[in-house]
Amino acid sequence: MATLGPASANQETIRALYQAGVDVFRLNFSHGAHADHAARVKILRDLEKEFSMPVGIMADLQGPKLRVGKFASGSVALKPGMKIRLDLDAAPGDESRVCLPHPEIVKAAEKDSLILMDDGKVRMQIVDKGKNFLLAEVISGVKISDNKGVNVPGTVLPIAALTEKDRKDLNAALDMGVDWIAQSFVQRPEDVAESKKLIAGRAVLLAKIEKPSALEHFEAILDLVDGIMLARGDLGVECAPEDVPAIQKRIVRKVRHAGKPIIVATQMLESMIENPSPTRAEASDVATAVYDGTDAVMLSAETAAGKYPVEAVSIMNRICEHTEIDDTYRRIIDSDRPDIEEDSSDAITAAAHQVAHSVRAACIVNYTTSGSTTLRMARQRPAMPILCLTQNNNVARRLCLSYGVHAVHVTDVTNTTEAVNRAGALARGQGLAKKGDRLVLTAGVPFGTPGSTNTLRVAWVE
Repeated sequence: MATLGPASANQETIRALYQAGVDVFRLNFSHGAHADHAARVKILRDLEKEFSMPVGIMADLQGPKLRVGKFASGSVALKPGMKIRLDLDAAPGDESRVCLPHPEIVKAAEKDSLILMDDGKVRMQIVDKGKNFLLAEVISGVKISDNKGVNVPGTVLPIAALTEKDRKDLNAALDMGVDWIAQSFVQRPEDVAESKKLIAGRAVLLAKIEKPSALEHFEAILDLVDGIMLARGDLGVECAPEDVPAIQKRIVRKVRHAGKPIIVATQMLESMIENPSPTRAEASDVATAVYDGTDAVMLSAETAAGKYPVEAVSIMNRICEHTEIDDTYRRIIDSDRPDIEEDSSDAITAAAHQVAHSVRAACIVNYTTSGSTTLRMARQRPAMPILCLTQNNNVARRLCLSYGVHAVHVTDVTNTTEAVNRAGALARGQGLAKKGDRLVLTAGVPFGTPGSTNTLRVAWVE
């Protein structure tokens, strides 16, 4: 998954990113005008026609931005032990005080709470509190300047996850026809419930996990959304760095077992914003996310504003491919299979996975209307590709985010025999299989009925 921005706004670069391995493109609504995003959506839809393959598009909403106010001199020097008053007065600040234009923080924060600024570079502790102010003591940090971000770890802030800007951006993104909406600053189930209602089925919803409070309500949030993005850079500001790796493993496992796509994001190849190759630690970080079982890994500034966007995608793609053919990867995945649900569709899906492994099938074929069968198969993390045939183009686009899925929009398949023949031709055409290979296919009878997966068939590619 790659983010589009100034470094990747033109048709040639976007096409090169797609060919280098991008399955889903992220539009960051924190930046850029609606017209800019709409132009990129058009380029991506033209790519679909050129390659006859679906392309996933995600609109990432900004969410509320908590920032300190301005200083008379643009910044102030800090040293441990100095005290600074954080109040609601909009006047420019100095070494003694500065505006904190968020009464919700003043109200919610308690004495001894921490306040972090500038992505955690500045740490302060609240030593006193009044009706309209907080008095904070500097613990660490050398400088604070205008409009730097503010975090209050351990405090659930009574702030709506959707701002007025988000609502406008959401409507614009839905009108553009994006496939996924990513919601920022999710703290509670209520945050995503409101978004789900506003989306009204026109796209699917993904919650970004970037606040510790979201971890406390994670199961309830996961129940309501269609996917999860683990935004480790933001989460790492409020969580201890040593806790983030374990959080990553736990979240990826829970989302995978729920049969929903999980993205591991932020700071994955960050040095490639300026350099043509990543550090070995960054390469290991990408591989670790794959070993953990993630559906997707994401590039942010590397492709949006970096000097080497195509190279970043290419090397990330190679890391993923090499990790998945490692014996250690397969042992890790096979040791943690999701439980089979008391559902005939899930039983058929699990059986198809086992049969495909036993007969060494080249790929597993799902004919699906809603996409649920393919999501069930993706959570098994099979060793072979999943070829998804669906009559719903929106479903095909959304499934681009899921593990191992090659989704194809088909409109001329009306029975299982036709599905087998079409699957064989598509598998050969996409290089997933060759003549004489076996395919394992699942479908539903009556054919094309959502939620009716009840047929398993082994076929040969002709």
